[in-house]
Amino acid sequence: MPELAISAEKVAFIIEKAREFDVKEANADPDSGSNPSDDDAVDVLEDDGSDPVASELGGFIVALNEDEQVDLVALTWLGRGDGTIDDWDDLRDRAVEARSEYRKPRHETVQYLLGEPMLGDLLADGLDAFGIDWTDERLTADSSDPSERDEDEPTKRR
Repeated sequence: MPELAISAEKVAFIIEKAREFDVKEANADPDSGSNPSDDDAVDVLEDDGSDPVASELGGFIVALNEDEQVDLVALTWLGRGDGTIDDWDDLRDRAVEARSEYRKPRHETVQYLLGEPMLGDLLADGLDAFGIDWTDERLTADSSDPSERDEDEPTKRR
């Protein structure tokens, strides 16, 4: 079984942020004069080009080292079905080759990944091919006392 140069924790963070980013849609009504309470705040899901999630995700990916970025691209391709786990070395080699053609590899890798539809799902599928349950790597965002949580609220405990 091949090994990843990027930790499952980092990929899990990227998966979750990418899924937040993926729910954005094009601005369908740019001149909307409606009140957020009137339209159930659906405008929050519109991509107006100043998405803090995209900035956070892009900043995180650009800070990764070259091997980690190469693994992200190869994991994306693995999750997309461009190969199997047995093809991992070939997928990685292709990612290195593609990266070598970039003028600014760190930034262009980020642009490529953020432009990939369903990036979070593709990375999750890639980790599945490795037999890695990325959900075990997630940290809960809810640090409140258990007695303060809603009974129906899902939580993850370590």
